[in-house]
Amino acid sequence: MTYRRALIPALAGGALLTLLMLWAGASVQALQLQGAGNVFDIESANALRILLSPWSYSEVGGGGPYTDLYRTAMQIRFVTLFLFFLAGALLLLRRLPPVQGRTPATLLALWAWAPVAATLAVTVSAPWLIASRGHGSFRVLPQLAGVIASGAPVAVFAGLLTAPVTVVVARVMDKEAEPLPRRSVPPLAARLAASAGTAVVALSLVVLSYQSVAAWIQTSFPGEGLLSEPGDLLREWLLLGAWSDPTTSPLGDWLMYRAADVLVLAVVWWALRLLPALLTETTAPAMAAGAVCATVLGLLASELLRWAMDDTNTVRGPVSLLTGLGGGVPAALTFGVVAGIAAVVTLRLAGHRKTADSSG
Repeated sequence: MTYRRALIPALAGGALLTLLMLWAGASVQALQLQGAGNVFDIESANALRILLSPWSYSEVGGGGPYTDLYRTAMQIRFVTLFLFFLAGALLLLRRLPPVQGRTPATLLALWAWAPVAATLAVTVSAPWLIASRGHGSFRVLPQLAGVIASGAPVAVFAGLLTAPVTVVVARVMDKEAEPLPRRSVPPLAARLAASAGTAVVALSLVVLSYQSVAAWIQTSFPGEGLLSEPGDLLREWLLLGAWSDPTTSPLGDWLMYRAADVLVLAVVWWALRLLPALLTETTAPAMAAGAVCATVLGLLASELLRWAMDDTNTVRGPVSLLTGLGGGVPAALTFGVVAGIAAVVTLRLAGHRKTADSSG
């Protein structure tokens, strides 16, 4: 699929995602209406208000110049949300067009890209938002980490509508294109590439997220002045989850959370195993974007598994599912890019080695 053909569905998807996030932010005011108490209990309403507030124009504090700063932050947030989704959708539709059995993969990749675009947009606009609170000079990096962690959950659900619409428009735009069969990739090379990429993701999920290592990351970089406590920001960008020691919790609970972590790695490995054959061309940017989406999908699957196995959710209600989704996206972006590059390098080295062996 050419970039020219991919531009219109990418524009449609970016516009729809932006409108959905604007609508979600505007819904914060609806939660304050008198009848809202008949739909949500107080705890659920407060949780929804916290989740939607990063996308709301109504959450203005301080007044005066702070109001202008907040509005500037929100304008930057929505514009960059559109641009980041547009860029990612263009790349994914170009290298992973929704034809010839690729449609489910394209759909899942675009869905996973929505929270990634939201996280990037929140990150770019964070300095203006922090300044609008009136105490931007106090512990900037911990504030930045908190802002970054707040933007993805709503985008997960907005992506459920954005991805299908983008795929439908792409299929309409490319309905006269010639069939694109899957590329032939040596099975051993594909497995080695998937294993190399999964090992990179496992570094964050298993090693860096381990309780003692995570604590060391967060406390070993004290910092001073404006850049105090950089460990908070590093933890946000490096940790996919939280490994707990079996001695601090019942063995059954520990095994339950480990099953969710295994699911993350299984999703990443399987996606990276299939990705080289699905891509029209195995380039480093395409593999990196695909690995990021695979990691996000793994995290979403693990959160759904944890939610399904958690007995307290029957009391907390379905809002608890919304609060859990979207965590770890900054780390997924970091290690997903590295995993994709490691996978494509391994794939090419394995391919060159097979070629040399066959010619010799």
